[in-house]
Amino acid sequence: MAEVIVITPVKNSLETTMDTARAIAGSSVGVRHIIFNDFSTAETKIGLNENQPAIGYELIHLEEHTDHPSPNYKLVLQMAQKIANEARLPLLVIESDVVVKPETIADLLNFQKSTAKSGLVGSVTVDEKGIVNFPYLKFKGVKDSVIDTSRSLSFCCTLFSTDFLMAYDFLGLDEAKDWYDTFISKKSIELDFKNHVLMNAPVWHRPHASRPWKQLKYSNPLKYYFLKFWKGMDKI
Repeated sequence: MAEVIVITPVKNSLETTMDTARAIAGSSVGVRHIIFNDFSTAETKIGLNENQPAIGYELIHLEEHTDHPSPNYKLVLQMAQKIANEARLPLLVIESDVVVKPETIADLLNFQKSTAKSGLVGSVTVDEKGIVNFPYLKFKGVKDSVIDTSRSLSFCCTLFSTDFLMAYDFLGLDEAKDWYDTFISKKSIELDFKNHVLMNAPVWHRPHASRPWKQLKYSNPLKYYFLKFWKGMDKI
């Protein structure tokens, strides 16, 4: 029986997505994993369909629900919240450039169950050597096992409590934004919930593998900032 709804928004990057899905399937607790395919290429769509039976995730192709161009993170969150609330289960976002350990999801759930007024709980992200990396570089060097933070949590691997999901309706998310990590993190605090990052439950993160164009930030920053500001991509 599932103890949590796990969602993974996907835009291409089939190889990393399958790494993510296999890791989730190997979790020590029961999960209901749903991949939201956000207008990926035909090749990625075929791969997602072909791998579904063996790995065991559910698959939603957003092209069957909207004609709004990618990214559709707002719609993904709204659909996922409805599913989680109907099932009365917490919601866990694990992005397609993240690989969890078998115990990761259990660690997040156990912490949230034992913590009063928990809103969001995130796993710290690390590289293949276990060193804290983007987007949690701000916590690099921290020795505490748990960080109580009012700063924004990345949704790389973040658990939303059932109480928070019932308290804030994602239908109110701003249409003008592409990503909602910062806004929802602040909304949790505003509603008197607490946000935490677990330093003792790290996940392997390959930054921007789920959105390859963002690699331009390092290889071609002029083009990256042109796309970000002139084309209006990556609005947060």
